[in-house]
Amino acid sequence: MKQNWLILGASSAMARAFARRVAENGADVYLAGRDMDDLACLAADCRVRGAETAEALKFDARKPSGFPAIRDRLAMQDGELNVAVFVGSMPAQSAIDDDPALISGTVGDSFTGPAQFLQGFAPLMEDRGGGTIVGVGSVAGDRGRIGNYVYGAAKAGFATYLSGLRNRLTRAGGHVVTVKPGFVDTAMTWGLPGMFLVASPEDVARDIQRAVQKRRNTIYTPFFWRYIMLIITHSPEAIFKKMSI
Repeated sequence: MKQNWLILGASSAMARAFARRVAENGADVYLAGRDMDDLACLAADCRVRGAETAEALKFDARKPSGFPAIRDRLAMQDGELNVAVFVGSMPAQSAIDDDPALISGTVGDSFTGPAQFLQGFAPLMEDRGGGTIVGVGSVAGDRGRIGNYVYGAAKAGFATYLSGLRNRLTRAGGHVVTVKPGFVDTAMTWGLPGMFLVASPEDVARDIQRAVQKRRNTIYTPFFWRYIMLIITHSPEAIFKKMSI
């Protein structure tokens, strides 16, 4: 069956690596984001790699008025409809402390905007009787930490939303994969203090592709973050609140 992949936040490093992988497998790709010139270059790259169709689409998680046009464009395509969500923003926690108004944008980019888009897209997948949604969250959503608790709260909300959506779409033959990356070498993490065991976007994209193929529910990438977060989430609160992480 023909594969169509809509990639939200396609300019991010992880999204670019994933787009290239699915294009190499012959999928048609629809690259959604704000930087149309950059997305046009990525679309050309995907066509060279094997995608018969690769298009750039305007998408802003904070502007839901633009969502229906993207859904209508995908509804025109034959075959399976799939979505990968790489959208998110992570201002420094210190910046949010200075300006709490930044919270709404962080939550909009990292949770409510993508969730609102997927809520409208889900009926298309149900009508087709299949398809996959990949929702990229973060290990930051597993427990509120002093270094990025607003971003973590947004990603925790997104993970809970994806869990419910997975329950819904399973009944129609669809699937939802929740992805929780650790530290990845991207523009969003560049220069952050305390970075360790940093993964490449290409390695993360490979793990996501395998998770899609195996219909995994939730993955940590790289895999060892599952064990790191197991320790963090099970640390007693009396100890945890004294930790500077």
